[in-house]
Amino acid sequence: ATGPHPITMSAFTVASASLAAPARLGNARALKRSVARVPAVRARAALSVTAGTTSIQFVKGTDETSVPDVRLTRSKDGTNGTAFFVFTEPDVFEATELTGEITGMYLIDEEGELQTVDVNAKFLNGKPQGIEATYVMKTTADWNRFMRFMERYAEDNGLGFSAKK
Repeated sequence: ATGPHPITMSAFTVASASLAAPARLGNARALKRSVARVPAVRARAALSVTAGTTSIQFVKGTDETSVPDVRLTRSKDGTNGTAFFVFTEPDVFEATELTGEITGMYLIDEEGELQTVDVNAKFLNGKPQGIEATYVMKTTADWNRFMRFMERYAEDNGLGFSAKK
């Protein structure tokens, strides 16, 4: 039997992976920063220009400017999937002092808003180090909507898409 056949769509390569067994996470796909990245200072300036198009928020009204690593898994039949977001050193911890509590993760684009409350902060020696969030897609329509958001977000933030073997 051969492995999954990737399908290229703009900035993404999509290949099926199983949610059935955690051991198959090695087949998960990952969104990573592309090799040709601009320096962080310029990337953050670019984000402020494109923030109206797509954004990720933990506190309503405050855009997260750190770009996450994202792993995707999808069932073999394509009916459901999960996105795992990992933010290292997110700036939301500084923003919460001014604007409020983290109430979930909100993925906002021109089509509207996707949200999850499955958000966990990671601490080291009592200091916040990162955030992990999980977004579950229960239908093919949910998966397609999420992928449209990620295509826009990737384009706005200079991300690439790669399949892990």
